[in-house]
Parts: sequence; C-alpha cells; structure tokens
Amino acid sequence: MSAFRIIKRDSCGPARLGELQTGHGVISTPCFMPVGTKATVKAITPKQLADDIEAQIVLANTYHLFLRPGHLLIEKLGGVHKFMGWKGPILTDSGGFQVFSLSALRRIDEDGVTFRSPIDGSSHRLTPESSIAIQEALGADIIMAFDECTPFPATSAQALASLELTARWAERSRRARQRSDNLLFGIVQGGTFPELRRLSLEKTVALGFDGYALGGLSVGEGSAAMYDVVNEFGPQLPEDAPRYLMGVGTPEDLLVAVAAGIDMFDCVMPTRNARNGMYFTGSGPLSIKQARYCDDPEPIDNLCDCYTCKNFSRAYLRHLFMSKEILSSVLATIHNLRFYHLLMAGMRSALAGGEFQLFKHFFLRGYKGQG
Repeated sequence: MSAFRIIKRDSCGPARLGELQTGHGVISTPCFMPVGTKATVKAITPKQLADDIEAQIVLANTYHLFLRPGHLLIEKLGGVHKFMGWKGPILTDSGGFQVFSLSALRRIDEDGVTFRSPIDGSSHRLTPESSIAIQEALGADIIMAFDECTPFPATSAQALASLELTARWAERSRRARQRSDNLLFGIVQGGTFPELRRLSLEKTVALGFDGYALGGLSVGEGSAAMYDVVNEFGPQLPEDAPRYLMGVGTPEDLLVAVAAGIDMFDCVMPTRNARNGMYFTGSGPLSIKQARYCDDPEPIDNLCDCYTCKNFSRAYLRHLFMSKEILSSVLATIHNLRFYHLLMAGMRSALAGGEFQLFKHFFLRGYKGQG
C-alpha cells in the first residue's frame, strides 16, 4: 500500500490535495516544512511550532548534524525526534546541497565528495552510502538520495555530467537503504535545460522511489526560469507519489508550484527574513525597520490569527527590532511561519472546495509590496 494518496484533484490543472503517511503521523498536502537546520527551527520552540504554527513536519540538515554534534551521538540519545523534542514527522536532506554551497575545498569524484568542515577545517567525506546511513541513524521519516546540486550558471555539458552522476548516486542510495520505516525520495536535477531535466526525470523514476523532488532550483536562475522548469516538470513527476520542490520559496512561488502539482516545500525564507525584520502579509512583505511604523498601533496583518498579530502593534515590533531584542526574532518568526502555514491551509481548503484557481487569483492580486 502506498504511503501517499490523492484526495482530490483540481479540475482546472495539476494541483491536488493529498495525504502522506509517515511513522510519526499523517501529513496533509500541499504542505510547507519549516527548516530546522541544526535540529532546531531558529527562534521558536517545538511546542510553538506544534501549537501556534500547526506545523506538520520539519526539515533537519544531514550535513550540519553529521559535523556537529554527530549522527552517532544523536542515535545514541534516541534519534533526532527525541533529541530536538519534536513529535511530528521529520525530513532530512542528503547533504548534497550543503556540500555544494558551504564547503571549502570540496573534491567530487565518482565515489563521493571530500570536503573541509566550515566549523574547524577538518576533512570529511560523504558518499551515497554514508549519507543514507547518517539519515537512518538520525531516524528521519523521509530521507533523500545523495545528489550533486547542479550549479548556476552551468553549461549543458556540466549539467549533463552532474545529472548522470546524481543518477548513479541515486541508485547507490537506494541500494544502501537498511531501514523499512522511512520513505526515500529521489532528486531530479538537470539545471534549466528541459532536455536534461527530462533525462534526469526518466533516470530517477526508473529507479523507483517513494517520492520525487525537483532539486537545483532557486540557486540564482531567477523566478521565470524556475517557473518554466516547475510548470513543465512538476506535472510529469509520478502521479501516485509525493512531489517535493526543494528550497522554495516566496508565497508566489508556492502558489505557482502547487498549481503545477507540487505537494511539499521547504525554505529558510520565512525564518531568515523574520530575523531581519521582514514580515509576510496578505498585502506583501513589510519591513518593520521603516520609520513610518514607529507609532503605528495596528498589528502586522489584521487577517492573521498568530500570537504576534493578536497581541502586539507594529510600533512595538519596530521598537524590538531597532533595539536588537531577541524577542523581535521570536515574534517575527511566529508570524512568518504562521503566515506560510495559513497560506498552505488556505490552498488545501480551496482544493477541497474546488476553488483553488479562484483562491490563487485573489491571493496574487492582493499580494504586493508595502515596503
């Protein structure tokens, strides 16, 4: 029996309402995963994530937890769920993107990647086999095949070599799997080249995974190029498996991708922007550092039901940010994550009621920059 089922399809396009069964609960899709890089979502507690945000699943980072404190320590202490105090599902990435984006002096060969830690400069190695072993030691519900993230810009030849290596590593990742209580997702690469994306998709699907991700996007290619890939290849990912768009994105990105049939998302944007004083609202992003908010008695968003909007004015939130108070990051993170989860809940409700296209139209029409 498949872990994923489609409850309802949009009559006007590929968008769909679904459910994904995991060892730590059922996830309603489409869904957004807050990023808990080092087994913590910055500036918010697991209880707040569950109770205030109503998050269904969080993402933890294989690369960072491998380097510190170490997957074997986390395994010894009962696994990543117990370690971080989160009772819901957890997805771990493979470490491929972090090797690409963070590691100095990395060396890629057929077997894997050798790299130096950004923490202390020590040398480490990741292979498809060790990445899977680390993720299984952590005890994640959803794990990712080890891939090479295609850089941008890249030539067609570079993207081809990268996707072929990713395909070989995907096969090894699949063979390395030891546990049966998790779901393993494969990753489609190929840059912004349609013919290479198609080739990567064919190779990945042929291996047979529990879910499929579009990787290597939101790495500098721009929204138009990303939307071209998502709109063409989102609907081509297997219909009966969850579809995951990695590292994306803005509220507009999420709506466009759900319309293309994507089910799962993660991104640091709501939490990182929160720490920089940027709030998401139904009218667009709001920068609380603007002087015009110094005496503004209104909440961030009158339509938001989060703790921040129920209790605090823009004037107070600006005061916290300008004073560099820790509470500024906490309250902004609560709001931004709740905004994202309300957006996803709105999309699910609209899909259930057969009104997704109408929901998308009205949200995008109202979403504009405030400054």
